[in-house]
Amino acid sequence: MLNSFALVMDKKKNGKSLVIFLCVCFIQATAFAQNSIRITIQKENIHIIEALEEVGKQSKLSVGYNDSQLKNKPAINLNMLNVELEYALSTILKGTGYTYQLSRSYIKIIPLKEPTKAPVKKMTGKVVDENNNPLVGVNIQIEGSGTGVITDMDGIFFIEAPIGSTLEFSYIGYASQKVKITDKSVYNVQLVSNVEVLSEVVVTALGIKREQKALSYNVQQVKSNQLTDIKDANFINSLNGKVAGVNINSSSSGVGGASKVIMRGTKSIEQSSNALYVIDGIPMFNFGGGGGMENGSQGVTESIADINPDDIESISVLTGAAAAALYGSNAANGAIVINTKRGKVGKLQVSVSSNTDFSQPFVLPHFQNRYGTGSQGKSDRSTTLSWGPLMNEASRRGYEPRDFFDTGITYTNSATLSTGTEKNQTFFSAAAVNSEGIVPNNRYNRFNFTFRNTTSFLNDKLKLDVGASYIIQNDRNMTNQGAYSNPIVPVYLFPRGDDFSLVKVFERWDPARKIKTMYWPQGEGDLRMQNPYWIAYRNLRTNYRKRYMLSASLSYDITDWLNISGRVRVDNSSTKYEQKLYASSNTTLTEGSSQGFYAIAKPDESQAYADILANINKRLGDYSLVVNVGASIVDNKFDELSYRGPIRANGIPNVFNVFDLDNTQKKARQDEWQEQTQSIFASAELGWKSMLYLTLTGRNDWASQLANSSSTCFFYPSIGLSAVISEMVKLPSAIDYLKVRGSFSSVGMPYPRNLTSPTFEYDETTQTWKPKTHFPIGDLKPERTNSWELGLDMRLFKDFNLGLSWYLANTFNQTFDPKISVSSGYTTIYLQTGYVRNQGVELSLGYGHTWKKDFRWQTNFTLSHNKNKIIELVKDYIHPETGEPINKDRLDVGGLGKARFILKTGGSLGDLYTQSDLKRDDNGMVEISPAGALVTTNNEPDIKLGSVFPKCNLAWSNQFSWKGFNISALLTARIGGIVYSATAAAMDQYGVSESSAFARDNGGVLVNGRNRVDAQTWFTAIGSQSGLPQYYTYSATNIRIQEAAIGYTLPRKWLHDVCDIQVSVVGRNLCMIYNKAPFDPEAVATTGNYYQGIDYFMLPSTRNIGLNVKINF
Repeated sequence: MLNSFALVMDKKKNGKSLVIFLCVCFIQATAFAQNSIRITIQKENIHIIEALEEVGKQSKLSVGYNDSQLKNKPAINLNMLNVELEYALSTILKGTGYTYQLSRSYIKIIPLKEPTKAPVKKMTGKVVDENNNPLVGVNIQIEGSGTGVITDMDGIFFIEAPIGSTLEFSYIGYASQKVKITDKSVYNVQLVSNVEVLSEVVVTALGIKREQKALSYNVQQVKSNQLTDIKDANFINSLNGKVAGVNINSSSSGVGGASKVIMRGTKSIEQSSNALYVIDGIPMFNFGGGGGMENGSQGVTESIADINPDDIESISVLTGAAAAALYGSNAANGAIVINTKRGKVGKLQVSVSSNTDFSQPFVLPHFQNRYGTGSQGKSDRSTTLSWGPLMNEASRRGYEPRDFFDTGITYTNSATLSTGTEKNQTFFSAAAVNSEGIVPNNRYNRFNFTFRNTTSFLNDKLKLDVGASYIIQNDRNMTNQGAYSNPIVPVYLFPRGDDFSLVKVFERWDPARKIKTMYWPQGEGDLRMQNPYWIAYRNLRTNYRKRYMLSASLSYDITDWLNISGRVRVDNSSTKYEQKLYASSNTTLTEGSSQGFYAIAKPDESQAYADILANINKRLGDYSLVVNVGASIVDNKFDELSYRGPIRANGIPNVFNVFDLDNTQKKARQDEWQEQTQSIFASAELGWKSMLYLTLTGRNDWASQLANSSSTCFFYPSIGLSAVISEMVKLPSAIDYLKVRGSFSSVGMPYPRNLTSPTFEYDETTQTWKPKTHFPIGDLKPERTNSWELGLDMRLFKDFNLGLSWYLANTFNQTFDPKISVSSGYTTIYLQTGYVRNQGVELSLGYGHTWKKDFRWQTNFTLSHNKNKIIELVKDYIHPETGEPINKDRLDVGGLGKARFILKTGGSLGDLYTQSDLKRDDNGMVEISPAGALVTTNNEPDIKLGSVFPKCNLAWSNQFSWKGFNISALLTARIGGIVYSATAAAMDQYGVSESSAFARDNGGVLVNGRNRVDAQTWFTAIGSQSGLPQYYTYSATNIRIQEAAIGYTLPRKWLHDVCDIQVSVVGRNLCMIYNKAPFDPEAVATTGNYYQGIDYFMLPSTRNIGLNVKINF
């Protein structure tokens, strides 16, 4: 059956083939016959109808035509000799609007059909690179025509093209791509780099977007995932090690504490050197910062710490003054430009993340627990010191200060929603940070709510962007360092022969007073010590703050190259601070009251900002022009009303209110200031053939601080040049991209307030106005920083990226108190002199490669080196009162105890000195009395301890990804510099340090190489009163594993395409590879200029390990 069926099928196929073959042969024969016909017509002024009839005669074919349509056609001249039929017909009918149709024996003359025009479609779209970053200046051409457009700064384009036509997208350094036009209105295109050029759009000053290859200064970008993969309550700390040229010192205040951010060195003698923060192009006044240093131990937060990192899209770090030049009088310290998220076109996207973080003390001093309570080896001579006898195993308490610390825990939860159409996009987020610190009863909580909506009107020419944020933040017992109300002091110095478990019950009932009072039999010593648990639960400091930020921007596209926009933002916060010291607290702290102490303060902070900009982005042949012109106004206000004092003797203890304060000692205070700056600014960028760019900026500021000054405003310019060498000349194949750049800028520092007018301070103690004031400056000049920068950016071997910058910044017109004599009518005279130089290099080297589309390794190395030098302090400065010249080459600007920051010509702003030492003989040997006593002298010539500034900072990050797995690690190192620990000095004095026990084990301390001195005598001499600094100065060099994470992303297909889930284990400060200091050298107690590198019972930094879960719907 099978064979016969196949035979039948073959026969049918053969029959069909025969028919088709015969038809083809017939058609070919007919065509051959027509092609053999030859026509000859050689005649002038012949009519078309007559010519067609002649063709019919010679071809012996019938010619059909409409006589009425051809009779009015003009006569033609023909000179055809033995030409083919089709050629003859085409020649005769050329230009008549008619054509012909041939059949076997018939020629039919028919009208030409007019081609139907495809409908023209208006469309838009966005062009991005592989990382979804917008590409500016992409050329979009309608294939086969001269019509085209380019993308704007957001990668957006608008074009009209016929349906069915093809758009060709081309861009230097990227593979061209063609897209067929259908009835769609939106075309989003992703171009793939061919590694000839690396070009992307970055956000610069005032939120202006620029091509990176056009920038004449260094701008480094940090993506949102680099902030959120390993979260910190203050996201600024997450930038550490990720950008070159930025030193970030995290606060010892713990979770949410203020951070110190210095770019390219400390520049000012008295003014802040911290970076400027900018949110969506608008500068933010960073209220807060500072912090307790010596006595008060109050930790602080800051305004920037309120920002939810899940709201951040990206960060641009403008390390150089030229990069931030458009901010004028606020630009010298560089800027961190934060670009927040907005809604995206498409269906609803929901992201939920949860992080649980556990923390323990990271670096602690070395303690001893083998010598007990007492003095001079006797247990009955002191209740506070640990210079008692050696304890046997039975009497050892096994006390470890580490046991006092809790395991801190921080919960960070957030949810974001994004949705939008082509006309309207919305973003919303909510987040909560809830933390319990390593010190008992320390809390930090923050709640963030953010809304943002972007709407387009008038065919997308008008765009309205509105946003709102509401923040609730509260903290309790935020502690950084200092002697008073700091539980770290009694924990570290607790007498080693005592039972620490007894003091955990920190209060006992006092039947006489009928209240609970502190239990602390150890005594206060010379540091006003209290029970550490009493401090934690009965010396309370609380903050409760509410903050809202409202913003709106409106932009209108007048043409495809001209845009105007306006922005406004209001940022207000209200805080309530309370301090409650319960009855029986140390009377030094309660100002003598046994009933307690109460303080309340209510600071209000506000910032209002508005600006208007005109933006031009135009191409003229080989040239491109980007111009931004605008004006702005910013108004900052601060108002605080506070009340404090001891509770009166007949007041109710532990009932805290202002009515029960002692009338003779209570203090009321009101602080208020307002400052306003009005500005005009402009920037212009001229490009040639996308390879050479010239940039000019200028800003003029009218600041309220200049009131009563002879100068009413100041101008701040910058100029830069960028050249893409790889587009100009042919380079070796190893160099895929090479750009060189250079810039100069002259920018300023924020003006100090109230220097041009006399101001009188209110004395809270005497409740009178002080009669003296500072000498008013008649001609206030801004602190200026003139900055030069040279650099290059390269891409090598397709996978390597290199960035190198050299800079030189000179800061002059320093405004500071030189501590010189002034007439009886004044307390202080401020001079405007001084000259500080910062010079350094920044290096960034990156590599990224993907193997078989599965495994990717990305690594980046950064190096920053800065040299700070004081060129001049006061030289030939004319005294404004006496007219006499002033010269000064030494200035003591503060410090701790006997360690002083002393500025000298030729030195640096971070040089630490002392004038104290053990008394020495003429040979430099320590003098020891016959009784074995030592003498301390305090008026020695300056002894330099070193500089607290690092010589360089290094960071090396690595990230490996494979099929959903991700492993990352960040190694950081600080090389050079010194730190000073007054904590170690006090531990030696009290006999609780391991070094003091080691000396006792060895029978004393060997001095001068031959004399053995009693250990307690030695350590009391060098450790008392914050110690002799030269014995407690340590190298600040340290190497650590700063961050590490390992995670896995569950694919959507495993979860029925509902969502994807990312799970990761993360850590911060996992391992200190090298460190000689008894504390973390990178932690700071204050954001001020002159306390870096000083430890005085600083709250230890923490090692954190956590679990992250993120779900994307």
